[in-house]
Amino acid sequence: MWTETHVVKGPGGISLARKICYAVGGVPYQMTALSVGISLQIFLLDIVQMEAFYVSMILFLSQAWDAVTDPLVGYLVSRSKWTRIGRLTPWLVLSTPFGVLSYLLLWFEPHGSMSQPLRVLWFLAASCLFETLMSCYNIPYLSLNMFLGGDQRDRDSATAYRMSAELVVDAAGLCHSGLVVFLGVKEQQGESEMADSPLCSDDKVQPPYLTSLKMLICHIPYQRLVLGFIFAGFAFQMSWSNLALYCSHAAGLGDQLQYLLLVLLLYIPAVIIVACVPSNLPVLLLMGILMGFSMATVFLLPWSMLPDAVDDFAMRHPSCKDLEPLFFSCYVFCRKLAAGLSVGISTMILHFVGYRAGVCSHGDGVVTTLSVLFSLAPIALLLIGMAFFCCYPIDERQSLQLQEQLTPVK
Repeated sequence: MWTETHVVKGPGGISLARKICYAVGGVPYQMTALSVGISLQIFLLDIVQMEAFYVSMILFLSQAWDAVTDPLVGYLVSRSKWTRIGRLTPWLVLSTPFGVLSYLLLWFEPHGSMSQPLRVLWFLAASCLFETLMSCYNIPYLSLNMFLGGDQRDRDSATAYRMSAELVVDAAGLCHSGLVVFLGVKEQQGESEMADSPLCSDDKVQPPYLTSLKMLICHIPYQRLVLGFIFAGFAFQMSWSNLALYCSHAAGLGDQLQYLLLVLLLYIPAVIIVACVPSNLPVLLLMGILMGFSMATVFLLPWSMLPDAVDDFAMRHPSCKDLEPLFFSCYVFCRKLAAGLSVGISTMILHFVGYRAGVCSHGDGVVTTLSVLFSLAPIALLLIGMAFFCCYPIDERQSLQLQEQLTPVK
């Protein structure tokens, strides 16, 4: 078993083995979230035969619950004490088996004489339980990025490995992924610039929960980054959540949906090549065309920009400590809020335009609505998100200056 040690950050950066172990740990949350985002809506509508209104209520309330629990979990993680295996790792180890069980319950349909209200309560409770346990896993995992060691370039590289692994590995490795992170990633106490800054005094304090949230909300770089992430995530979640319904009822491709999903996986090699060959401009341009600008914006760039916002906050508030989990949890909160709103609003709109579960053919109103929800609305939301990203105040030069100012004095 790995034990926690107190080390000083060195010039060696992050080892390849640690990057791989960190990347594998991101697979379970991303893949289960993708599975739930694509399949749960149509599962409840067409398999469980639940009314669209109740489906909308389940999806929205579960996502809203998940969004609310993220900052709370982040605050609890930041208050955790250091143990022999670290401060974040125990959360990963303990939440993994219960997360597996809750995911299985999410797809279990109660049989018998259970009434409609009880079925709604069952799936709502299962969804909320699953999202809560996934938050207990995902928030500490994302916060590990600030404790891996190395500099900003090393952390960006670890993020690229994580994004590649999330696209390649199957979600069936949930238990094994948690075990790999537990055995292969060793938290380095003091690796975060926020904790190591020489500008910070020895009398660092951890502000109360509401005070911490207010400080984060008032931090301009974090504001711009979060707003861009919300609209971009809103766009992609709305498109993904309506993909199956669009193919089945608007495009007439319900029988070929599995082939479409396989074709969409072709962008995975492009992501891997960009991560492995970051300095070759022709390769980067070619792979960027294949990946799509919006895909890179949503799934890689915001996560690479977040550590810069954390470092900038450390410069402006040198007396604060251990707020990294709260930064990442609020980031995830906004993403899940956007996801919950997109799924809930989409399903509610379908309910109002006359979508009926189990019906093979729908009217022009439903078909037109699905087309708008799948294409036009996400494009508009994505453009708004890109506008916020363009207003992000920290550029490469400022990022390097932050790194120099926050480098610990050896």
